[in-house]
Amino acid sequence: MIPDPIPLQEIRRVLVIKLRHHGDVLLTSPVFSALALAMPQAQLDALVYEDTRDMLTLHPAIHQVHSVGRNWKKQGVSVQLREEWRLLRTLGARHYDLIVHLTEHWRGAWLCRWLKPLWSVGPAISKHGKRWKKSFSHRYDHPKNALRHVVEANLDALRRIGIQPDSSERRLSLVPGEAAQDRIQDWLTEQSLANDGFIHVHPASRWFFKCWTSTGMAELIASLQAEGWPVVMTAAPDPAELALVEAIQTALRQLGARPAHSLAGQLSLKELAALTAQARLFVGVDSAPMHMAAAVGTPCVALFGPSGERQWGPWGVPMRVVSSAQHSCRPCGIDGCGGGKVSDCLVSLSVAQVRQAISALLTETTR
Repeated sequence: MIPDPIPLQEIRRVLVIKLRHHGDVLLTSPVFSALALAMPQAQLDALVYEDTRDMLTLHPAIHQVHSVGRNWKKQGVSVQLREEWRLLRTLGARHYDLIVHLTEHWRGAWLCRWLKPLWSVGPAISKHGKRWKKSFSHRYDHPKNALRHVVEANLDALRRIGIQPDSSERRLSLVPGEAAQDRIQDWLTEQSLANDGFIHVHPASRWFFKCWTSTGMAELIASLQAEGWPVVMTAAPDPAELALVEAIQTALRQLGARPAHSLAGQLSLKELAALTAQARLFVGVDSAPMHMAAAVGTPCVALFGPSGERQWGPWGVPMRVVSSAQHSCRPCGIDGCGGGKVSDCLVSLSVAQVRQAISALLTETTR
């Protein structure tokens, strides 16, 4: 579509909407940086799901983070209506001049109609029909492109209204905060771990078809420990993720190696960011913690299978992607081969491949 600039100097308040998962929300952080530089007079707000708020809170360019509860419906009609009305009143009181909608979620279109900003930009989704089209003053192309990073796709919304972000505005931003940093520093001191003196391993994703094997991860950790690298493992408090960590620890014992340091299930999102910011290297799979590591500037080694690294890889940091060259079918985006939750292109990766990537990145980078 042809760029159709808006008068940026007239904008006083902006709402950016991203109702997706943690990693998706974090990958919108450059949008706020670019908006802040293009219109420094404007206050920038975000609307995200409640559980993803910490991906954007404390961002230096963001004034307020509003949220939608994923569990509103489960609490009954009266609770849902009350919360929805409260949110509409809160957003209405802000009198937004511009709304930037970054997904196909219908809530963004309805909010544009309800809040009536002077300008609104959303993705061009032909299947949504005329009602969607008429909800926005500007629409940007939104193709599914596995060769283009999601960060750039998000920034297309700004290009549509005349903002051309430069390289400095494309960086991710994630601020852990002083409380999280203090807790992690205290823990590292207790464990006699030096800043930049350990490797952070996050073996799980909420989507288990993106995960490597527990035995492979255990062998990798044992090899790192043998070379003098302490390893700190993390995971979400989800039972399946905790079970994966325990399987890795069990495999380490069977190998005759000591268990890794573990904070699995014990950290908030901000504390996870503070931990990975102090690591020499992050090792993991395509997941929100991988994006968090990139956002705080930690070099990343990422294992990719069904998902595509060009679209979802670590952004803006020194990194290595380990993937299978023998599986021409990837990236397929399927939840395991045949929908079986196990991805051949991932489980076939060797420990030697991953170890080689780690060695190369350690040699090339300093912290």
